Amino acid sequence: MTTQIAEKKKSGGIRDLGKMFGGGQSTGRQFGILGALVVIIVLFEILTGGKTLESVNLINLVNQNVYVLVLAIGMVMVIIAGHIDLSVGSVAALVGIIVAKSMTEWHFPWPVAIVLGLVVGVVIGAWQGWWVAYVGVPAFIVTLAGMLIFRGLNQLIGNANTIPVPDDFTFIGGGFLPEWGPDTGFNNSTLLLGLIIAVVIALLEVRTRRNQTKMGSEKAPLWVSVFKVVVLDAVVIYATLLFAGGRVGTSFPVSGIILGVLVILYSFVTRNTIFGRHIYAVGGNSHAAELSGVKIKRVNFYVMMNMSVLAALAGMIAVARSVSSGPQDGLGWELDAIAAVFIGGAAVSGGIGTVAGSIVGGLVIAVLNNGLQLLGVTSDKVQIIKGLVLLIAVGIDVYSHRRGGPSLIGRLFGGRGAKETVADAAGAERPAVVPTSDPAEDSSRSLTS
Repeated sequence: MTTQIAEKKKSGGIRDLGKMFGGGQSTGRQFGILGALVVIIVLFEILTGGKTLESVNLINLVNQNVYVLVLAIGMVMVIIAGHIDLSVGSVAALVGIIVAKSMTEWHFPWPVAIVLGLVVGVVIGAWQGWWVAYVGVPAFIVTLAGMLIFRGLNQLIGNANTIPVPDDFTFIGGGFLPEWGPDTGFNNSTLLLGLIIAVVIALLEVRTRRNQTKMGSEKAPLWVSVFKVVVLDAVVIYATLLFAGGRVGTSFPVSGIILGVLVILYSFVTRNTIFGRHIYAVGGNSHAAELSGVKIKRVNFYVMMNMSVLAALAGMIAVARSVSSGPQDGLGWELDAIAAVFIGGAAVSGGIGTVAGSIVGGLVIAVLNNGLQLLGVTSDKVQIIKGLVLLIAVGIDVYSHRRGGPSLIGRLFGGRGAKETVADAAGAERPAVVPTSDPAEDSSRSLTS
């Protein structure tokens, strides 16, 4: 009773804003990263004299960084499971050259070429997943070897030449939502998309509160939910007007639509499916997961395979945007994807991370790159700044884990004790493990763990 009264006294005012996007240590970190993204955008908007939030710049920002964000979606699942994948850039380059040749030399229709690229990604992922899950070779070694093998194959198949792709194929990487309807001064497709997203945000918040009421669980005050919806919808509407009001012939990129679909799909998979819970379980505590009946080998296999499929998709999007495939494709992509995941709040030790957090981390890197380029900062200094941002983000995570206390944002919105905060973080990021029907099947622990 005393504890409940104390909690009630601590609630209210700015502390209740901590419940806007959930609670716990991990949510606090990701909320902090989101705040950092907003600060970075505002800072560069001021320093560049308003160029950062110009329609043309935002459209280019999306087109130039979609491939990294797609890779980050798969990479966060790999890192949550306790692994790493260094081969994604080489896989993307290999798939890109194969798809380009299939259309220009083998005369495949572009839809067939896309299917071919995804199949190649599945084969590569199965190859690497087998070594990791069933042979027991650490993922670091397997994917390091893969980085060399697939880079070599890219140069062998393409003869180190640049191969162009047909105009129809470039739509997935450089196309925009079409125009239709009356002349409003904006792209109507983009306006409709923004309206749908704004309505969905409000409906999801209403649904969340109803479910919390039915379950009798604690929920944020009504004013917090209203504030959340108003803020998010305001951001969506503002971004919609920016994307829809660009130069004639441009609008929201098709590659951005592909990214949005992937974010929704994989957020659902990681948060609301048994497989997603098993990924967190394997990365959080492999031995406990094994005792709970999790098929560890199967989880590791599919996580690695999924990463290669997304790398194949990222490679095709990049080739479509650049209208050709060449030997320099994919260089350094794996580092950007890994940095996005860690900046987005994933734990180095595994078991913690979200798709949304990784996207925010990727946007931090993208805005940094873009803003520094607009300011005329040389590439060497850009690399230094990006490295420092990554080091600081991971350093804060490690320091917080050692202390066992909440993040700075967590202190601001609650100031709870170490044990309580760690428990909240575990509950929020490591969903309850649902045993399979046959606990004994395929549950032996691989050596990579």
